[in-house]
Amino acid sequence: MIYSQKKYPKDYFQNPMDIPLVLSGTFGELRSNHFHAGIDIKTQQREGLNIFASGEGYVSRIKISHWGYGKALYVTHPNGYTTVYGHLKKFSPKIETYVKKRQYEKERFEIQLYPKSSEIKVTKGEIIALSGNSGSSGGPHLHFEIRDTKANPINPMLFGIKIPDHKKPIFKNAVAYAKNDTSQVNQSNNYIDLVIKQQNNGDFLANKIYAYGTVGIGVNATDRLDGAINNNGLYDLQMEVNGEKKYQYRVETFSFKESRYINNFIDYERFIKKKQRIQKCFIDPNTKLSIYRHIIDKGLLFIKDSLDYQIQITASDYVGNQTKLIIPVQGKKDSILHFKEIKKTPYYFKTNQINRISDSIITAYFPKNIFCNNFYFDYLYKNGVAQMHNPTVAVHSNFTLSFNVSKYSKDDIKHMYIARKNKSGRLYYTSTKYKDHKLYTNTKILGDYTLVKDFEKPKIFPHNFKKNQSLSKKNYLMVRISDKGSGIKSYRGEIDGKWGLMEYKPKKGTLTYNFSDKKLIGNEHTLKVIVTDNVNNSTTFTSTFIRKE
Repeated sequence: MIYSQKKYPKDYFQNPMDIPLVLSGTFGELRSNHFHAGIDIKTQQREGLNIFASGEGYVSRIKISHWGYGKALYVTHPNGYTTVYGHLKKFSPKIETYVKKRQYEKERFEIQLYPKSSEIKVTKGEIIALSGNSGSSGGPHLHFEIRDTKANPINPMLFGIKIPDHKKPIFKNAVAYAKNDTSQVNQSNNYIDLVIKQQNNGDFLANKIYAYGTVGIGVNATDRLDGAINNNGLYDLQMEVNGEKKYQYRVETFSFKESRYINNFIDYERFIKKKQRIQKCFIDPNTKLSIYRHIIDKGLLFIKDSLDYQIQITASDYVGNQTKLIIPVQGKKDSILHFKEIKKTPYYFKTNQINRISDSIITAYFPKNIFCNNFYFDYLYKNGVAQMHNPTVAVHSNFTLSFNVSKYSKDDIKHMYIARKNKSGRLYYTSTKYKDHKLYTNTKILGDYTLVKDFEKPKIFPHNFKKNQSLSKKNYLMVRISDKGSGIKSYRGEIDGKWGLMEYKPKKGTLTYNFSDKKLIGNEHTLKVIVTDNVNNSTTFTSTFIRKE
């Protein structure tokens, strides 16, 4: 067992579910642009299972959003910790009543509430919700977190939540990087993929490499738990060189403000190109992470000519299952046959200063320290497309991109937005604003951007009813909504002229009104739905139906 330096209460919190706990995601797992802040508990591929308060306390926050955690509850406990329950289907009756009252008051489905400590108290083991698939969930499961008083997430396993795990981590790939102009690995000044093979004892051995100068190592290592085939994250990774520990990280806790640095923690270019997460066993500049534990020389290796080295990388899961990767290295100063190709451009960006691009059409502003390394920025404006380098370079925080639109009419500008264009030509709306004859956006993604006009209105279709149909035996009515251009910005549903709570599920493109929310007066009723896209094209749908309460 790998023990934390800090003591956490082991028997304070109970499991949030009463089924065998099988995980689809572990704490600290590597995700797109963030470290996973909790554990994902499988719900047997279904929704509607009971979710229990892991300890006594009060509901301190309720958030309902179309994406992210979807329907989520935050329970604060007397010991100072807060538990979080995400991707829920529905809250318990007393919480549901509290939420719906305020949704109707604000006339909004998406809502964020902060009840007082005396408003919604819960006891340990009380049913507080039903499991679901809301928000950005890729399938039914419960996202469960434990946070400290500073809202930093902590590995729930440190609190005694036990998950059966008899499987060792595995190494899938290993990479050696020449880190400066005079370094080399197998006569390459770039990087090389190492050939690794699993041994009879389960550990891995790499073919010997020949290197000289400053070198970094990276690995793609994952773990699996009992009862699941998912590739999960590690708990601890250490690197030793000739028996001396040079590098270690451990995922006990972190701050949400660190999450974006995951793109420096991994080989981001490789991830974009191959969807493969190589974890660097060294620290690049501007990487501010608290998960590092024991670092010497930033984890870099200084290989001398004619000397032999043995690198041992140990991957561990939480319960202590370990797998080792051995990389033999022979120091050899040789002629370099393969140099890293660097495309030089007029724009050399330095990380510690503000960088700008400006011409008659495009203005771009890049704040200090949003890039990991200095590099030549590849910019070109051609045929209406602004090439802002390429997506293989990670950006830590927003930069501002502006298009001069003074040549367009006011009507055109009202229907225009900035879109990011991928390799296949697909366009992605980016939040666009107008000021001083410019349309601008704030974004964290490099790549191709262009202006798009959108005059097409959203579409609305009835799903489970027809005009003048009797819905007395139905529990809900549903419409389908879509928009091919800038995407849906807002919607409003009304029943008999009054706002009605309609739940939007973007993944399915549905709006649903539940008849149990409000008692309807009379037999004949009118439904009105208004949907608006991101450039304010709007569609109104009306229909009548019969319902006898």
